Amino acid sequence: MPEGPEIRRAADTLEAAVKGKALTEVWFGLPALAGFAAELIGQHIDKIETRGKALLTHFSGGLTLYSHNQLYGVWRVVGAGETPQTTRILRVRLQTAEKAILLYSASDIALLTPEQLAQHPFLQRVGPDVLDMTLSVAEVKERLLSPRFRRRQFSGLLLDQAFLAGLGNYLRVEILWQSQLSAQRNASQLSEEQLDVLAQALLDIPRLSYQTRGTVNEKKHHGALFRFKVFHRAGKPCERCGATIEKTTMSSRPFYWCPACQR
Repeated sequence: MPEGPEIRRAADTLEAAVKGKALTEVWFGLPALAGFAAELIGQHIDKIETRGKALLTHFSGGLTLYSHNQLYGVWRVVGAGETPQTTRILRVRLQTAEKAILLYSASDIALLTPEQLAQHPFLQRVGPDVLDMTLSVAEVKERLLSPRFRRRQFSGLLLDQAFLAGLGNYLRVEILWQSQLSAQRNASQLSEEQLDVLAQALLDIPRLSYQTRGTVNEKKHHGALFRFKVFHRAGKPCERCGATIEKTTMSSRPFYWCPACQR
């Protein structure tokens, strides 16, 4: 299941293909949206925003295409006029003179006015996005200590999109290892210093993953490349203390940790 960094990189790829260019063809495979296609011809895409695992494609005329890939949805970039051979069901085609972006198999799709966007149930439910660069460590710390979240075990809290959107299982594992915290702890039990470390890691690790994961140019990122320290490393030595990394299941997802570092 892709997490926030993967969703944001996918959005970057879509933006690079079509952002700011006039739409020459618009097609929707859902009857409820089909009537909007003609209205969008000639408009352009201002930006593609991510809110956790949802994509918000903002058109210059004011409408926004909300899409959530859930388990099966996937976006593709193709040349204008191209129709790839696939067994997937095409839901959306947004085409410019040179490129087209295609959404396959997603079922949670809507075209929304600004007012409808502000009231959308999913968007009202999710917390701030960890890849929103205006989100600060102080704000994350405040959320950790809020009555709603302060007594929630980290094992479940760090998978809850209502806490911070864009987090997922590999990020949960890596953030807790970086913070030297057990998954059974909660914010109300932490010292001020531990809270600061955790709040910082909740932003730093997703952003490092977004910026560098999959790249090989270490000079570009001053040697700071994202790689797993504990995720999928059961039975291997912890880089910090040398103890053996263990694996279990928490909140119905595989969980990896160092029993010596994360007490």
